[in-house]
Order: sequence, then C-alpha cells, then structure tokens
Amino acid sequence: MSSSALASFQHARILIAGAGAIGCTLAARLAAAGHDVSVLARGRTLQALRDHGVHLDDLEGQMRVAVRAVADVRGLGAQDLVLLCSKSQDLADLAEQAQPAIGPDTVILPLVNGVPFWFFHRHGGRFEGETVRSVDPDGRLRALLPPEQVLGAVVFVTAEATEPGRVTSRTPHLLMLGEPGGGLSERLERVCALVRSSGIEARPLERIRDKLWTKLIANLTSNPLSVLTGATLGEIYSDPRWLPTVKALMHEVMLTASAYGARLEIDPIEFLRLGAEMGDVRTSMLQDHERGRPLELAAIGDAIVELAQRYEVPTPHTSELLARVRRMSAPTQARAA
Repeated sequence: MSSSALASFQHARILIAGAGAIGCTLAARLAAAGHDVSVLARGRTLQALRDHGVHLDDLEGQMRVAVRAVADVRGLGAQDLVLLCSKSQDLADLAEQAQPAIGPDTVILPLVNGVPFWFFHRHGGRFEGETVRSVDPDGRLRALLPPEQVLGAVVFVTAEATEPGRVTSRTPHLLMLGEPGGGLSERLERVCALVRSSGIEARPLERIRDKLWTKLIANLTSNPLSVLTGATLGEIYSDPRWLPTVKALMHEVMLTASAYGARLEIDPIEFLRLGAEMGDVRTSMLQDHERGRPLELAAIGDAIVELAQRYEVPTPHTSELLARVRRMSAPTQARAA
C-alpha cells in the first residue's frame, strides 16, 4: 500500500469483497468517511446496493451511503486495501474473485471467523510454515492470498443483515489487527488509522494470535451451541442448562492455546458475565442454520481440534459438540440444496 494513499485518508482505494452484514457495515462507515470504496456483491444484494446504497442502523444512528457496487473487480485496478468479508468456507472463492484487485503492494485483510489459514505463517514455532488443513486443505488460500501481504484481524462487530444492503448493529464496532509475525509495523499503524477515520475502533496488536485465541473461545462456546439450543448469547452464557458445556469447551480451547504459547488475558468468570450481557443477540451460525446455509464448523471447531491434536491435547467436548451440530444441521442443509 502506498504511503501517500493512506496518509491522506481521502484517496485510499478500498475493495470490500463480500456484502453481508460485516461487509456492508464496513462499507457504509468507510464510504461515509470519504474513502474510495468498491463493494463486490452479487444477486439481490448487488442490485440493492446499486439502487439504494447501504443502509446502516448502528449505535451512531442511521445512515444511507452510496457505494460503488460491482459484480466483477477487473475494472477497478489494484487496490490499496482489500477486505475479504465472508464465511470461512467461502473465503477461497471470494479471494479468487478479488484477484484482479490485488497488486504486489495491496494489503489484504481477511475478516473471517475461526482459525485463519495464515496461522503458521511466521509463527516461529515447531510448525512454522505448515498448513492448517481444516481451513486450507489444498493450499488454495495460501496461493491466492500471499501471507506476506496479509494482516491478521480479530473482528468484534455484531451485525445482522435484515435484507439485502440493510444492516442493523447494536454493539460497538471493534477490529483488532496485527502482523502475523508479531510486532508493530508502519503498514499496521496506517491501516488502523484508516479504519479509525471511519469511526470504527481499530487496535494494533503486537501479538495478534493471543487475541485470536480469545475470539476462538467466544466463537466455539457460542456459535455451535446456539444451533443446538436456539439460544441467544445472553441465554447461552447464563442458563444453567448450557453453562457446564460452555465451561468445558472454554477449558479445552484455553489448554490448546497454552500449548501454543498464547498469553491469554481472559478471566473465565468475567467472560461469562460479559457474554450474558450480550442479551438477545443471535449468533451468525444460528441464522445460517435457520436459512439452511453451510455452517462455519471447520474453521471454528475442526481447526481447533486439529491444532489440539498436534500437541495431543484432548478435546472430547468440542468433538462431541461438532458431531451433534452436524447431525442436527444435515437435514436442513439437504432441504436447502
């Protein structure tokens, strides 16, 4: 990314690939801040964005923002920043569609849940450079998205697309960004500053994987369990029926994280309290299940089990939960196919 593009905050070329709830939230905020934003979309969402722009209703109020919505990025040229906003299982296809917009200086920011494909890039441990097979079984992601151009991200944005191009969010927007190799860098600071210019909090982290493990705990303890129970976040983290499972899952992920040298700043009691305060928020996985869509079980669950197995950490509760969710969701997805 060119220094001049990001220094001005007015002429950075940004592609947001994926126009779901997170993508539209970021598109609205970045475009409203004056950035040159293009959105890769399709179908009804593409038409809605072209006709009406993005409608965002969040804690700052309501806004309607015009964006450049495209079905093909080949006419855009190389972008300064490419944000890939999708479910983890759709990331490779989205990355392929975004290829013409990725130049040698483009910073790539995948905003997905779960264990990232770049996890072992500049990891520095015994598995340096290896592949997380659950999320990148054929190495396609690593080939499409050069890890040296990638910034890691942990997304704390809860939003729901009520209809194409219209998004509601009732929580603060926060992105935590970091270099896969650790430490702070000029490009990391510049991207954080760009994001902040849109009113979204962006924190540069020296050890992005530490916060990633915290998000993995949140993902695993909420998303699959919500499919089994139909419960909201507030219910999952407060109902005595679910708490023993939540705690067992939490302990398995924390043990796995410690095997990888993570420095977790998580108080389990406080974690449960904060989760309960999320109230009637419904997880994205529950929404996907109700609509018959594929679930992000590979990145959110299987990858954790895979990482645990490398250090022979047992994960019986995680494995059982994933199996139960797959059995439950199979009929729904079969009807939708």
